[in-house]
Amino acid sequence: MKARTLISILLLAALALPACRQGGAGQPQPAARTLRPFPMPEVPAVYTDPAERTEYLLDHFWDRFFAGDGPCDTGAVLGVEHGEVEKQVALFAQLLGQVPMSEAQQKMRHFFSQVEQKQAADTASHVFLLMGEIVSRYLYDPNSPVRDEDLYLPYVEGLAASPYMREENRPGYAYEARMCALTPYGSVAPDFRFTDLRGRVRSLHGVRARTTLLFFSNPGCYACQEIIGTLQAVPGIGAMIAGGALAVVNVYIDDEVDKWREYAPNYPADWLCGYNADRSIRDGHLYNIRAIPSLYLLDADKRILMKDAPAERVVSYLQNQQNR
Repeated sequence: MKARTLISILLLAALALPACRQGGAGQPQPAARTLRPFPMPEVPAVYTDPAERTEYLLDHFWDRFFAGDGPCDTGAVLGVEHGEVEKQVALFAQLLGQVPMSEAQQKMRHFFSQVEQKQAADTASHVFLLMGEIVSRYLYDPNSPVRDEDLYLPYVEGLAASPYMREENRPGYAYEARMCALTPYGSVAPDFRFTDLRGRVRSLHGVRARTTLLFFSNPGCYACQEIIGTLQAVPGIGAMIAGGALAVVNVYIDDEVDKWREYAPNYPADWLCGYNADRSIRDGHLYNIRAIPSLYLLDADKRILMKDAPAERVVSYLQNQQNR
């Protein structure tokens, strides 16, 4: 089961990310307000096992929402206030983190089919456009605390193939789908070489540890510094590294190697730090690195546990490993 941190819904409600590109005929404008609360599914009392209740909730999360109608514009989606729909998309993503990835992806496909079916019932509706923007923003935007390319993949594949997608936008979503399909959860992370501070050429697969944290960073990057501080503050992380339970591989993938060397003493001494001299990561598209910093978590066999993961999820995983 894929480990994820459950992010506070209040935090997600305050999330204000730039709007994604449009997938429909144009940005809908607000209409007269006749709004309704988001209709949460009611789990029958016969389901008492927590796993069964989660399964039912995921299978029926959107049923009552798509069964309703109402204003569908920049202020609301099917009569539910836009911000409330965003919170429910975030909650849905969190719940998906409690089931195996293959199952979670299947449920995302079902969710997309519900969006398409609602659009088909009223082709003048903006539901396809609005839901696509929300899902893209929360699951794919590099700044989102619940971003998850593996969960986004089934949805963006649907966007790229849907008859309701504008033709001029289809190639962009098809490209996103191809990038999200790189290094999927459970696959072996692509190997690459990096040159360390002593000039030695090393490889990712040559690193031996029960867990490997692959950290793509830039010298002087403020967000990178924040993550370094967050990781160093994890109790016992030094002991994990010293004992072989964890290796942190910190890699620079750009061209200003002199600046990297000058800055490198700022990195923790027990990390493996290097630069990708042959540019195989950047030019070869081994990884879908859309922004720096980017974190990947790998198991002992270098299989991907998390890709481009928020630091909070990584920290939660490491803490859970220590408690086992």
